[in-house]
Amino acid sequence: MASPNKAKPDRAGASDSASKDWRHTALDARPGFLIRRLHQIHVALFVEECAPEGITPVQYSILTALEQIGPSEQIALSRAVGLDRANTADVIGRLVERRFIHRRVSKTDKRKKVAELTEIGRALLARLETGVARAHERTLAALPPEDRKRFMTFLTLLVETNNDLSRTPVGGAAKKSDDD
Repeated sequence: MASPNKAKPDRAGASDSASKDWRHTALDARPGFLIRRLHQIHVALFVEECAPEGITPVQYSILTALEQIGPSEQIALSRAVGLDRANTADVIGRLVERRFIHRRVSKTDKRKKVAELTEIGRALLARLETGVARAHERTLAALPPEDRKRFMTFLTLLVETNNDLSRTPVGGAAKKSDDD
């Protein structure tokens, strides 16, 4: 997430300086089109590399968030991975069915549900490690090694700068449950 000290570009000024006629620009020369295509390609690589486990990138994000932040309320997970609450609950439900996570009612607030990674989920993450690394490496493989870090820096800058414009912004650090 963008730090509060980082200067954000002036949105009004951005439209003045970007007066390019995008409608007459070839699809494959538009940033939105290229970003969407790169996402589709990365998902395909991820699915290919992780096919034996039948896990999706979104499911992997939820599992990884739980591994990193520990038992968490569903809303905190939603914010951590930039996924709306309904979809987060749906993904969590599928992960519960496969016994990768356990879901329980919060001990401090019966209206809240807490998700927690199970040992089966931890074992899955260990098995996925090599395949996920290969998917990431394959996504960046066309770039010369010296440009990969710069690409990631620019990608991070674009995402952090525009995070608040998303329908599901990634908000602050996800908080662990109070009743762990």
